[in-house]
Amino acid sequence: MQHPALLGMGEAPYLNGLGEAAEELRRYLLDVLRVGDVDLCEGYLRAMDDIYSALVTVDYPDALTGGLRRTTDVTRGVLEKTRADLTLAAQQYALERRLSAFELRLGPSLLTTGEQ
Repeated sequence: MQHPALLGMGEAPYLNGLGEAAEELRRYLLDVLRVGDVDLCEGYLRAMDDIYSALVTVDYPDALTGGLRRTTDVTRGVLEKTRADLTLAAQQYALERRLSAFELRLGPSLLTTGEQ
């Protein structure tokens, strides 16, 4: 992360922007998840977790941080929901792989007899 001053902005807008970036990462993660790249999604989830970990350490009044406490709370909710979505998707993909492997072991003749 760059220091906010190097970007020409104050600390409060920068930190609030990080929270919004975590929300955007969720959107991107879900798009990647739709095509089945669970491993890439893990990296995005780690980035979201890093952002939340940074935000939660800031303990200044909201008047100074421009509502950062609310942004941090929203980021936590987005992170938890994303973690749950990714966990379910990863389990589903693993189950699909195991079912495919099982079907291959059964062979085509056993699969067609159950359909008659």
